[in-house]
Amino acid sequence: MEKNRRILIIVENLPVPFDRRVWLESTTLKAAGYDVSVICPQGMEYRESFEVIDGISIYRYPPPPETTNKLSYAWEFPYCWITSLKLAFRVARREGFDAIHACNPPDTFFLIGLIFKLLRRSKFVFDQHDLCPELYLSRFGGRRSVNFGLLRVLEWLTYRSANMVIATNLSYKEHASTIGGFPEGKIHVVRSGPRISRFTRVEPEEKLKNGKKHLICYLGVMAPQDGLDYLLRSIRHVVDVVGRKDVHFVLIGSGDSFADVKLLRDDLGLGDYVEMTGRIPDENVRRYLSTADVCACPDPKNLLNDVSTMNKVLEYMTFAKPMVSFDLKESRFSAGDGALYAAPNDEIEFGERIIQLLDDPELRDRLGKQNRKRIEDVLCWEHTGEEIVKAYDTLFGFDVAREEA
Repeated sequence: MEKNRRILIIVENLPVPFDRRVWLESTTLKAAGYDVSVICPQGMEYRESFEVIDGISIYRYPPPPETTNKLSYAWEFPYCWITSLKLAFRVARREGFDAIHACNPPDTFFLIGLIFKLLRRSKFVFDQHDLCPELYLSRFGGRRSVNFGLLRVLEWLTYRSANMVIATNLSYKEHASTIGGFPEGKIHVVRSGPRISRFTRVEPEEKLKNGKKHLICYLGVMAPQDGLDYLLRSIRHVVDVVGRKDVHFVLIGSGDSFADVKLLRDDLGLGDYVEMTGRIPDENVRRYLSTADVCACPDPKNLLNDVSTMNKVLEYMTFAKPMVSFDLKESRFSAGDGALYAAPNDEIEFGERIIQLLDDPELRDRLGKQNRKRIEDVLCWEHTGEEIVKAYDTLFGFDVAREEA
């Protein structure tokens, strides 16, 4: 069990332990005998600059301002890099580490990896959560630019610096191998499946439907690439064009676009039908998803979304919920036949698929059961989390077969 190896995980997007994937990786590695430290931003209730949770040391820094334009998007990178580097030196002095595990975005942490490769002979592991060049296009649109090219160079340099790449799905693995030129044998797929014990269903609560017959939920980040504008226009079709006044929609989550989404909701006259909760505690998420009749995945098709695994899809599946999604490659891989798919970016068809599910309770029940079974049999963290330990055992040269024996 004792591995005598220390891992430093750096993540910029969310605080830990709120970042579910990073926390699952951290606790799984800790349980397997690795010592783990994490550098992340502060946020929500996680305001302590340092604390130890479940044996994992967490170092936090004040987050940069929310990204609202290209300038703030560019500033976020150097700010997080400089702050993370300072904290990495602090971790090196206090605890030491044998590997830096960098989660993107941004794709600038490879420089920290190189510094500690030289100073400490540490390994550098790239955990690719997003395709940063494609993320830039999905947020800001327009033609591929100098900025896009720079981001592609940074991504390539990250691959060149890494001893190992962790990909969230097979599409990302293919990207690392073909676009990045990274050796396929050193790419490990670790899917972001939820831990079943965290997402437990509770008794449905009719009051959450706000007096309506049906409840439809969206759970996730609200940023330009997440398609909340598509969802609201599809809701307008359901409510105003088709005349379905028996449906309550709840949008759970927050992000850079929260204020814009709320403004669009009001401009479309949907205030009586669309509730926006912001970020809420897990116990309230369980209440809403346990009550929902249908869940929505409005991520539009683009170079990023088509090949990205959506956490919301897996979370809906865990709660045995049917869903409507645009027809994206990785969303279809996750949900399979457990969803109804609309033609990419066709918000009218998306609305029609919602109505189809509302009008067919037997179909809803069948799809929901299929989703839960696929999570239990294939996609939950209890299955996929084993891969992160195997990846690190391989990186450090442990005899996996001997360890398991």
